[in-house]
Amino acid sequence: MFDFLPFFAVLVGFIATFVLGFFVIPYLKKLKFGQTIREEGPKWHQGKSGTPTMGGIMIFGGLVASIVLSLIFTFITSGKLSMEFNDSTRTAHWFAAFGLAVGMGAIGFVDDFIKVVKKRNLGLTARQKTFAQLLVSATYLIVLLFSGMQTTYIPFVGNVNVLSGIGLIFWPIALFFIYGFTNAVNLTDGVDGLASSVTLVALCAFMIIAGYSNFYGANMLAAAAAGACGGFIMWNAHPAKVFMDDTGSMMLGGLIVGISFAVGKPILLILVGIIYLIEAFSVMLQVAYFKKTKKRIFKMTPIHHHFEMCKWSEEKIVFVFSVVTLIGGLLAILPVVLGW
Repeated sequence: MFDFLPFFAVLVGFIATFVLGFFVIPYLKKLKFGQTIREEGPKWHQGKSGTPTMGGIMIFGGLVASIVLSLIFTFITSGKLSMEFNDSTRTAHWFAAFGLAVGMGAIGFVDDFIKVVKKRNLGLTARQKTFAQLLVSATYLIVLLFSGMQTTYIPFVGNVNVLSGIGLIFWPIALFFIYGFTNAVNLTDGVDGLASSVTLVALCAFMIIAGYSNFYGANMLAAAAAGACGGFIMWNAHPAKVFMDDTGSMMLGGLIVGISFAVGKPILLILVGIIYLIEAFSVMLQVAYFKKTKKRIFKMTPIHHHFEMCKWSEEKIVFVFSVVTLIGGLLAILPVVLGW
């Protein structure tokens, strides 16, 4: 039987987020929740100063609306997701993925609130943010453990037991995997429409992976988030009328990591999230090389700013980075489809 749920979830997520823009953006303007552009960024970004920020609440609102209506839809139609509720482990894992998104998004919201309302441009200190993110990540992993997670998938190897022997190393690696990818998604949010577009493509890849692997809850969650990202792009594409800021980017980071765990294949995020990795490693390489040589590898990091300094338009950066994500997503889907 054909499952209409992911299409329904995408549509609701898109419409809800897009419609929210008509109400949230004017309200953010009224509250004077405008973006303060950091001086070390590209000089022409100063023209974006005052653009409403904390728009991530629009994505969150669209995501929640889509999840709620999708659950109602699946129970009315007796869809495949309603049957998955008999599997407590799978159900717990996609609920936990949503919880991880909420936790990371809450940290981002506090960070944005301090920057925008308290007028402290750097927000939370690095130590405060790191502690909070690791705490949320550890809590999430504890939920996975006690909800019955036993294996993780590795291409060409298969499912590896994570409860004994060498498999136990999975847990500390997973902790920093979650922390690292969440922050990498955050770093990607620096050009109009970039984080939302790249994440939309990445979510579509996981939507296909989840659907093909019969993880219906994760499939619905990825579809709902993809729709919400699409609705947000309508307001966030260049020239952006609103920025998602940490509220949105950290929530999306937590969500896409959570979905990768919910389908039992977090390692595939290395391919699906290749742009996130490139963004993060560009910063790490720049800092390490500068400390050693007092010279720079890139004109500016994260690397999307390097391409800006090379006179790439914001639209070109978004397009190229999205295509690279698409290629990574297709490469991630391949081993799942072929059963490697």
